[in-house]
Amino acid sequence: MNSITNNPTPESAAAAPAEPAVAERWALVQRIAASEHFSRSARLRDFLLYVGKHSLKSGSPEVHEQEIGAKVFGRSPNYDRSQDNIVRVNASELRKRIDAYFAATGADEPLILDIPRGSYMPVYRYRIAEAAEPASAAEQPQPDPVQESRETFSARIRGWSRFLWPALCLALAVCCAVQYRQNHTLRALFEPWTDKPAVAEFWKDFLDTNLQTDIVLPDDSTSVVEDITGTPTSLGEYLSRDMIRRLPSLPLSEDRRQDALQVFSHNLVTFGAVRAAQQVLGQIPQGFPHELVWSRFYTGDALKRNNVILIGGQKSVPWDHLFDEQLNFITDYDHVHGHTVVRNRGPKPGEQPNYTSVGDADSFVTYSAIAYLPNPSRTGHVIILAGADSDATAAAAEFLTSEDQMERLKATFHVQRFPYFEVLLKVSSVSGTSFRSEPIAYRTYPGLR
Repeated sequence: MNSITNNPTPESAAAAPAEPAVAERWALVQRIAASEHFSRSARLRDFLLYVGKHSLKSGSPEVHEQEIGAKVFGRSPNYDRSQDNIVRVNASELRKRIDAYFAATGADEPLILDIPRGSYMPVYRYRIAEAAEPASAAEQPQPDPVQESRETFSARIRGWSRFLWPALCLALAVCCAVQYRQNHTLRALFEPWTDKPAVAEFWKDFLDTNLQTDIVLPDDSTSVVEDITGTPTSLGEYLSRDMIRRLPSLPLSEDRRQDALQVFSHNLVTFGAVRAAQQVLGQIPQGFPHELVWSRFYTGDALKRNNVILIGGQKSVPWDHLFDEQLNFITDYDHVHGHTVVRNRGPKPGEQPNYTSVGDADSFVTYSAIAYLPNPSRTGHVIILAGADSDATAAAAEFLTSEDQMERLKATFHVQRFPYFEVLLKVSSVSGTSFRSEPIAYRTYPGLR
């Protein structure tokens, strides 16, 4: 928040009004809401106006998170705040924008608004000017160089001149380097796609400043439980936890049942999934609302409401099942043969119906699928990054952040703007080298736009 002075003296405190008038407080709230800091975020503006109105009522009780979630963000009155932290995320962003207002446009505002952490009720106080510190009596005026003898002064100038210009040049070079680095850092925060027009076109179309983007990490604990039990898990069983409740009825030893319960109680996420999350997080500019969430804690309401990036195949991200009817390339698990397979539901000439990983000690080939589709309510978008293993999933995320790959993909589609699409990638590695991916099949869905 814009800097406030130290504790005021009794005289200055007495001079300031104890309580700003209602009209003055409401006018300040309206000025902040109408500022450029809220011009592109209607939900944050509504948030500020809602709590601002409540703060005007004398003796008004604290505004609670549940109430704000229902009144401002359209949640049901009894929604589960432990599963949906939309109010807390937006409250943090709201405080930042209020700080930005008082640091710029509102720098001369005599009245200051603040929303303390741990509360959602605005607090108002008058800005108190800092008293100028009296000059120290011990300070003595410096001698005037003009009063020195001309000979001494000229000698000093000649001595200084040998070091002055090199020092000034060095200082200027350092300032330029620091300024360049700061500009580069700020540009990376607000424009991560600099010099990447194809990548920029895709991500600008996907992201929305007024729509939260959820990055959903895979639940690899569930994947391991499937390996132990040898039975697949549907989305309904995943959400109801029937996959765990049915353990006593499965032909397993007691040790294996305990192993499954122990694994399910841990939050397992593969390193490849973390790498994929880092790749996509790097494409979200500063100021765009987003959240990283584990698949087990995600909700269907959020998937219908927000932009979503699902990282992983159906085995570790059962939410993928919601798009089975729309997808042509489905990353699934073959429980009979014990390996992951990318299924091609409608093979075209030259394509295979199934793609499975192959390799030996010197080379390895695997596959991953990327899907770009509308969310179930068609109010946002969904990206599915699903690989036959975690490295293939990371390669899929890297594909969407590569200018060369995205430029070639757009040229392959023969379009001016990226449509909804699916891409099947062949991901290979030779003798321990880094993974290299290439598209081997695709489908486009311009009619879904």
